[in-house]
Amino acid sequence: MQTRTLGNNGLAVSALGLGCMGLNHAFGPGLATHEAVALIRAAHERGVTFFDTAEIYGPYSNEAIVGEALAPIRDQVVIATKFGFDIDANGKTVGLNSQPAHIRAACEASLKRLKTDVIDLLYQHRVDPAVPIEDVAGTVKDLIAEGKVRHFGLSEAGVEVIRRAHAVQPVAALQSEYSLSWREPEDTILPLLEELGIGFVPFSPLGRGLLTGAINAGTQFAEGDIRSTLPRFQRDALQANLALVDALKRIAADKRASAPQVALAWLLSRKPWIVPIPGTKKLSRLEENIGATQLELSAADLADIDSALKGIRIVGNRYTESMQQLVNR
Repeated sequence: MQTRTLGNNGLAVSALGLGCMGLNHAFGPGLATHEAVALIRAAHERGVTFFDTAEIYGPYSNEAIVGEALAPIRDQVVIATKFGFDIDANGKTVGLNSQPAHIRAACEASLKRLKTDVIDLLYQHRVDPAVPIEDVAGTVKDLIAEGKVRHFGLSEAGVEVIRRAHAVQPVAALQSEYSLSWREPEDTILPLLEELGIGFVPFSPLGRGLLTGAINAGTQFAEGDIRSTLPRFQRDALQANLALVDALKRIAADKRASAPQVALAWLLSRKPWIVPIPGTKKLSRLEENIGATQLELSAADLADIDSALKGIRIVGNRYTESMQQLVNR
């Protein structure tokens, strides 16, 4: 697989990463640990070198799975994880916390769970309005100087916060949602990242499964699947949103590819510093996603996609109201 570079300090990763959250968090019943470990290792065997996790996934257990899976090949991979939340004794997220002392404690705990002595990319998971971003960036800068972290990242941050953080410690990557079903970052975020030399890591590049074509108006989400609460996956909204999927399937058929392959190839075509991190629990889906890196979309193909999707409006917010309050600060 080809590699891409995130940021101006040479963080080289595979063109497609693996988002590990869904292996055991947020999307219904998780895989057994040995199954999740096997899938992560299968991804590496197929060329993936970039793996994304966070302390709140599980919580904690997702990092442990990633650490176990990658320990034998640690020097061949890039591991990204995230801090920024308080988690109570019952494993419930109870609020934001990016106080410097908490960042340090979270980093130390993540290092242990990931079975490593350095985190390649450490993100602030969500912007904490109670802590100046300069203090956050400064703390990560110190961790980099101490050799515990290599690169600094932000997630779902707005323009002003990105600029202020980058002035203290260069930001290697911003991780935010971006896909054919959510193109908001194109307005102000992508131009800023290009200006500052920051890479972009789209999460949910397949619209939380919407763009795979595997979801229909009658889909019943399993207990614990976050999509059962999200506005755009409620029955009426989902029915309307399937128009986008139908159009994408028609385009994919013309390319002799699948809908998710076209969706991922489209993202890869946007900028050479964009690295999507689709997640999956299935080896067949993993291989399908990786196939997108071999799908070339011409200027004419991209124009056809824009034309076919123009006028199709996605119905429903991507988050619940309480979740929405944590993004784009």
